[in-house]
Amino acid sequence: MVAQIIDGKAVARGLRAQYCERSERLARRGVTPGLAVIIVGANPASRIYVQNKLRACAEVGIASFKIELAETASSDEVIAAILELNSRPDVHGILVQLPLPAHIPIGPVLRSISVDKDVDGFHLYNVGGLVVGDTVFPPCTPFGVVKLLEHEGISVEGKNVVVVGASNIVGKPMALMLTQRDATVCICHAKTRDLAQFTILADILVVAAGKPNLIVPQMVKTGAVVIDVGINRLPSGKLVGDVDFDGVRQKASYITPVPGGVGPMTVTMLLNNALLSAERNTTS
Repeated sequence: MVAQIIDGKAVARGLRAQYCERSERLARRGVTPGLAVIIVGANPASRIYVQNKLRACAEVGIASFKIELAETASSDEVIAAILELNSRPDVHGILVQLPLPAHIPIGPVLRSISVDKDVDGFHLYNVGGLVVGDTVFPPCTPFGVVKLLEHEGISVEGKNVVVVGASNIVGKPMALMLTQRDATVCICHAKTRDLAQFTILADILVVAAGKPNLIVPQMVKTGAVVIDVGINRLPSGKLVGDVDFDGVRQKASYITPVPGGVGPMTVTMLLNNALLSAERNTTS
């Protein structure tokens, strides 16, 4: 068996074509959807991510606003910038690029974003909404995984799903979203003993641990669907995921590559949420 590769770039392209149509419908009603991105400091990776997001906005007709703050900015300054954006009618979505400098606590910053503009899905309201199935904006990376599974016609209902990684950004919301879709979900993390005894039972394995080659073929059930959310840069400069792609591909039925799998979907779901915010605002 050789797994079918799930092409996240192709799926993202198809969705973005639909998003252009949504932008055009809003434009006919006199509305230009707007996304504001706040970046604090000069982290090179963060700057690349922000630039990619702004480029993606332009591609689908979303106006973008970049707010740059110094590395030395205080949490009060960051929150003040957010509160100003909360009040702007031309801004439908607000995103704070993470990570923030170490001296700025993340919680108060994210909680200051209006629930109606929390397009990253990190506000406590949206996180809590995942539990009861009433989230306004689902977190972008887990949402992208769900969309990939839907695109490939892979049902999660009744399936054993193992999520490796328990972060607030991917692992925990991923587990909640799949539970809402009637999967039987197990979350593993850095302190899980004998990880393989859990992963080998997975019909669908989602890995978001940030450790290259964490998952090797003998840890994967034959025919499993493997979704690799990890992004790691090796000393050689090569980007890889958390899964031994070449080895696991010989056992899985579907697998996502890194790069080109989940990554393009994360930004695409951000665009979706920004458009959704503008649409909600227009119909309210």
